[in-house]
Amino acid sequence: QVQLVESGGGSVQAGGSLRLSCAASGDTYSSYCMGWFRQAPGKEREGVAAIDSDGSTSYANSVKGRFTISQDNAKNTLDLQMNSLTPEDTAMYYCAADRCWFPTIRASDYVYWGQGTQVTVSS
Repeated sequence: QVQLVESGGGSVQAGGSLRLSCAASGDTYSSYCMGWFRQAPGKEREGVAAIDSDGSTSYANSVKGRFTISQDNAKNTLDLQMNSLTPEDTAMYYCAADRCWFPTIRASDYVYWGQGTQVTVSS
């Protein structure tokens, strides 16, 4: 079992930045991938970014160049630096983890999920 707790959400104006964090505890293995996902009202959950234990990353096209995912393996934490935010980035953001071979941003590839943290970007 892996427990994930997100933090760092909030409200920001368009063009601003936020940094999300996810603290992992429990059975966190070195072969795990961790990812960030988001879900806006009335929309499906979509992958934002993911990272594997070697530091390889994947990003959704919509966030490339604006968001950066990083992890601290010693502290079992995962971060998402979000810059140049737009109202389209408004969503509940979730942290996820599971064993993996590559940093996938497909939600169905993850078993462990956090409760989410809200990000609201106003125009």
